[in-house]
Amino acid sequence: MTQTTTSLTARLGLRQPIIQAPMAGTSTPALAAAVSNAGGLGSLGVAAMNAAAARESIRQTRALTQGIFNVNLFCHRPAQADAERERAWIDYLAPCFAEFGAQPPAQLREIYTSFVADEDMLHMLLDERPAVVSFHFGLPEAQRIDALHAAGCYLMASATSLEEARRIAAAGIDAIVAQGIEAGGHRGIFEPDGPDEQLGTLALTRLLAARLPLPVVAAGGIMDGAGITAARALGAQAAQLGTAFVSCPESGADAAYRQALLAQDSSRTTVMTRSISGRPARGFANRLTALGAAPGCPTLPDYPIVYDAGKALHAAAKARGSADFAAQWAGQGFRLSRALPAADLMRRLCAEMSA
Repeated sequence: MTQTTTSLTARLGLRQPIIQAPMAGTSTPALAAAVSNAGGLGSLGVAAMNAAAARESIRQTRALTQGIFNVNLFCHRPAQADAERERAWIDYLAPCFAEFGAQPPAQLREIYTSFVADEDMLHMLLDERPAVVSFHFGLPEAQRIDALHAAGCYLMASATSLEEARRIAAAGIDAIVAQGIEAGGHRGIFEPDGPDEQLGTLALTRLLAARLPLPVVAAGGIMDGAGITAARALGAQAAQLGTAFVSCPESGADAAYRQALLAQDSSRTTVMTRSISGRPARGFANRLTALGAAPGCPTLPDYPIVYDAGKALHAAAKARGSADFAAQWAGQGFRLSRALPAADLMRRLCAEMSA
């Protein structure tokens, strides 16, 4: 592989300016290790795990690579329970559960704990000391940032706007992930009910690289070496690819998810939806996203309480052979997906950058 060095890649000891996005539920130790072994930065998305499971995932990755990797955390505002909204959402989905011979949950739970309120996760990170820690949906308090820096962690955080990026820089974070509207999965916007300029990856990358002194990582819609090269030409020091790695055999994607990415189906589209989890996220349009866009849709409960219902409905449908309610996150460039082992994909990406 050819080697290219920037201040970010030099600081982290990477041979290639490629970061595998930390996709919670889809990233695996095998995928992260394969990318790190190939000279990039592999990532673990541990936002859906408790501290014990996250520790095990970190240790499994370390058993597979001597390279460094990234551990990603969600920093959303903890959910506020609202029994009325939650009951309305359950009742709205009840006919779909009945279609598959299932009962909806009697009540909905906050199934994930935000890192801003998870003491066990903080203590685990300070014990395990991963080389890179990244944040999505916002930032933890200053004491947590200071503690992680003191433990030797290089810190990154997602921004969808210049204002968010300035907050990241002011907090002392080491690098900014510029997440464009093209990106698959959850949009990292700090305030999901606030204004969203919906900047594309290239415009956002150039803006942040021109206005801020921190290294910028471009994320969103990048699927091949040409996309990486374009992002770097606009000032990105590395590119973060998520959807491109979902089709790798090392990912945690199921067969239906892989088929959706790889099928040459011109009618398949991605949409930004809240109806799966409660926060804006880009994935394949399906029956659950359609319900969320329907005129009679009730006001959604908070994230991740909505996710509790979505996961239960998907489980009921999947048991009957249907993926109509699955959370199949995908960026706008998904049609460029390639079903290659991660090491082979890394080689292909590097060859494309050289070309």
